[in-house]
Amino acid sequence: MATMFQTWPVLAAAIALVVQLCTGEKSCAIWSSAGGPVVQRGSSFRVYCTFKCKCKGSMYSGHPPTRQSHEDFNSTTVYLKVVNITMNRTFSCRCTCPPVLDPCGLDISAGYPPDHPKNISCIHKVRNNESGVVLCTWNRGRDTHLRNSSVLWVRTVSGNHTAGPVTYKSSSKGTDSLTASFSVSSSVQLASVWVQAQNPLGSAVSTISNYTLSDIAMPSTPHLGQPECSSRECIIQVKQPVTIQHLEIQYRAEAQTWTSYPDSGLQMSSVQVRFISALEPYRLYHFRARSKFSTGMWSEWSADVSSRTQEEAPAAELDVWYAEPTSDLKSLRVYWKEANISITRGKIIEYKVRVYSQNSGLVFSTNISADARNYSVPFCASCEVTVWACNSKGLSPPARITTHHTKANLLTFVQVAEGNRSVTISWRKLETAPPRAAYVVEWYPEGHMLEELRWVRLGRNDNRTVITGMKPFECYEGAVHVVDNGSSVSRTRFTGVTTVESAPTAAPSVQERVEGHEVKVTWTEIPRGDRGGCITSYTIYLERGSGHWQNYSVPAPERMYIIKDLSPAVYSLWMTASTAKGKGPAGQKVKFFIQQETQLSYLVVCAVIALIMLMLLCLCQSSTVKQRFWVFFQCLMLSNVPDPANSKWAKECTQEKGKMKLQLQPSNSSVTEAEEEPILVDVEELPKPSRDIRTDAPSQLSPQTSLSPSTEPATALSPPTTYIKSLSHDSSSSYHTQTSLDTTVDYISSHGAGNMDEEDQEEDEDDEEFAEMPGFFPSHSIVTEPLGFGGKLTLDAVKINCNDFFQNNNF
Repeated sequence: MATMFQTWPVLAAAIALVVQLCTGEKSCAIWSSAGGPVVQRGSSFRVYCTFKCKCKGSMYSGHPPTRQSHEDFNSTTVYLKVVNITMNRTFSCRCTCPPVLDPCGLDISAGYPPDHPKNISCIHKVRNNESGVVLCTWNRGRDTHLRNSSVLWVRTVSGNHTAGPVTYKSSSKGTDSLTASFSVSSSVQLASVWVQAQNPLGSAVSTISNYTLSDIAMPSTPHLGQPECSSRECIIQVKQPVTIQHLEIQYRAEAQTWTSYPDSGLQMSSVQVRFISALEPYRLYHFRARSKFSTGMWSEWSADVSSRTQEEAPAAELDVWYAEPTSDLKSLRVYWKEANISITRGKIIEYKVRVYSQNSGLVFSTNISADARNYSVPFCASCEVTVWACNSKGLSPPARITTHHTKANLLTFVQVAEGNRSVTISWRKLETAPPRAAYVVEWYPEGHMLEELRWVRLGRNDNRTVITGMKPFECYEGAVHVVDNGSSVSRTRFTGVTTVESAPTAAPSVQERVEGHEVKVTWTEIPRGDRGGCITSYTIYLERGSGHWQNYSVPAPERMYIIKDLSPAVYSLWMTASTAKGKGPAGQKVKFFIQQETQLSYLVVCAVIALIMLMLLCLCQSSTVKQRFWVFFQCLMLSNVPDPANSKWAKECTQEKGKMKLQLQPSNSSVTEAEEEPILVDVEELPKPSRDIRTDAPSQLSPQTSLSPSTEPATALSPPTTYIKSLSHDSSSSYHTQTSLDTTVDYISSHGAGNMDEEDQEEDEDDEEFAEMPGFFPSHSIVTEPLGFGGKLTLDAVKINCNDFFQNNNF
């Protein structure tokens, strides 16, 4: 129970607070001396606030509420002075004493009383032959910043009957205009209208405006059907709900201005067909119309309708030009401009290009896509190139150019004047120019003729042109051509043209190549976007070590320079580029080294020679190599061969006529000289056989053969030899001889044919034993010519042909 008694006071207080909040009891009352919540702008007044309890009150204004400095009127009332109010404001008062009550507030609207409506204008829109609507518009004047109301008062006269006045509510047509409308029958002839406007600060009435409805009558807007067009004419159907006397139709092609078609001025029924002629082929035309009674006002324009006229074959030839043949003289680039719609008269579907020679006939012909603006054709001297444009209706007239050029100078000078984003090209022609000569001025960015060629074709009486559309910071070049009958008969070039120029923003990329005491410097062209205009020169900077440097100026458009007579050192090299406006930044440095001359090359040559000599010495240690070299040197030194007639062998031969003793090498080298038995061979003098007689060696002979004068050999000894082979081991040893005739024979053989196999074995052993003897001769024949000798063996009788040495000698 004790707890319940303690809860009752809290509950009672809560109930009292809820009741107070629900009743919304204010802590004060607020009002103004202006007499209401609406005041005129610029006025001054006071705002009072009376509090219901003794408390410390305060006054606020604005959003969010801002505390104001008020003045006391009495113990319970305070006030705030408001001077020259210019906008709507909110005022409030608060009290800080308990219990807490709601604050009180007041909204003050500031504005102006309404102006007198003016400029009343009414239009009678005739819907049909029975009725219509009168629409009136007026200007309400300045903005009052208050809620206004306007009404239209109307009084009508039908014959002798007057109706009204009747009010019609207005609606806003804009910030300054209001409108109101009312319906009238066809019997109404006159109407009087005026406007009344009011707001909380006052009201105003306009003057009365009187109208004769026929003077303000306006037909309803015409309705246009979809036009049907040929290439030169369109047919349009016009619908009008009332009978009118005037109809105006306007047309335009795309973005052009409107053109009015002549009005017939005849009475028009509800549906009328109109023909619009004198149109251009393949144009998108827009049409609109308006109508009028015999009196009154024109109707509003109808909605636009559009249609395109049909195509016709192109009306004129293309503007065709060309680029000079390439360096290989195999192709020619032909260019043409896209013609405007007045020339093409339709959609171009393709281009046709033909190359024709009067000597050889048709050279080349092809069809090209409609998107193309140039094409490479085979180059043909004195050929005619023709270009056509083709649409669905046919071909354009042919545009011809001739590749034959007459080298003549028909212009005295060409002058270039650079301006702001434009260039003026002027020239003066000579009296010798052809009477029908015209001019073509071409231009293109430097080095980009094939990609960005532009040109303009001028008449024979023109002597200047202004080129626009040139890109800033771009260098251009071009030429002025004198053209006669499609052929260029004279050309004068111009270079270094720019409209806006600056110093380069980049440097060339440098490459160097050292060759002895000079360096070859090459560089690439600066990208187009970094040149700043026309490059006039390049500067090469060469620094030796870290102190001394010098520069070399190279005119554009050179891309290579050789710096000569450089002393040995480490060098740094970099470059800059310049235009007429200044020098660009320095490029990246590259380093190279010029070497000191040394004796290294001579040392290398000497080392190679020494190595070759060492190899030769090593090879000479071989007996076989020495033997072959000795034979080869003997062949080369024939003038030093002694006379065989003075030899001991030859003397013994002369002493013993008919017989010679030849010492034969024994087959076994271990046998001594004392044990060797001489082999005697009878040699008989025979008559010299004819060279035309062919002799064959017998297949087998006896080891010892005696030839007598009466004996006639069937064949010559084989193999034949043309030299004498010594079989002695040394010059002091005894000789084994065989008898021979002292007369001249074709050859001398140391053995018979029957001992060839045995001799081969003996000679192989002799070769090994006598390899190092200076007088050694090989056993095989090295000369094909026979050796003839008489009673005395002389050098003339010994003929050695060294060619057979290389052919038949097998070592």
